[in-house]
Amino acid sequence: MGHDEIPLNLGELRQLSLWTADCAERAVPLYEAVAPNDPRPREAISAVREFGTGGPRTKTIRTAAFAALKAAGAMDDPAAEAAARAAVGAAGSAYLHPFAAATQVKHIVASAQYAAYAHELAAGDPAAADAVIRWAIDRVPQTVREILARYPDGAPGRSRLGELHRRIEAELRRSSPS
Repeated sequence: MGHDEIPLNLGELRQLSLWTADCAERAVPLYEAVAPNDPRPREAISAVREFGTGGPRTKTIRTAAFAALKAAGAMDDPAAEAAARAAVGAAGSAYLHPFAAATQVKHIVASAQYAAYAHELAAGDPAAADAVIRWAIDRVPQTVREILARYPDGAPGRSRLGELHRRIEAELRRSSPS
């Protein structure tokens, strides 16, 4: 079963990558506070930022994403784990596929979603997630809204992470041109 192709160009992917890198950078200090000698999440953010600023989309980004994912899996601290997953989400944004599939929406929202979750867990307060979401939405390039508008609604699930995904996606779609 195939999916319809969505027009998506490299310039748009670069803008998405820069925004997701910014979102992940909001959370990475929560990881580094627990694992100060582990550069893997920050390296994933750096790799995708390099792509976003004009570098090639190479295996380096995927390798850094997998390393950050491994770092997340090794964490006992839930906020630090979520912060590392924000970095994984940022790196994954460079690989958004041009297929009209709900599953692709996670490549757009995961970095902001996990950054918000990391801050909520660290603070023990949902208001911390709200602040990160507001920050991310206030800084999203119009291009990211336009990209998301081409995709069907995501399928985030019913967990707290799913709720954060739905809120970010709804905010991004709210101001998108029809």
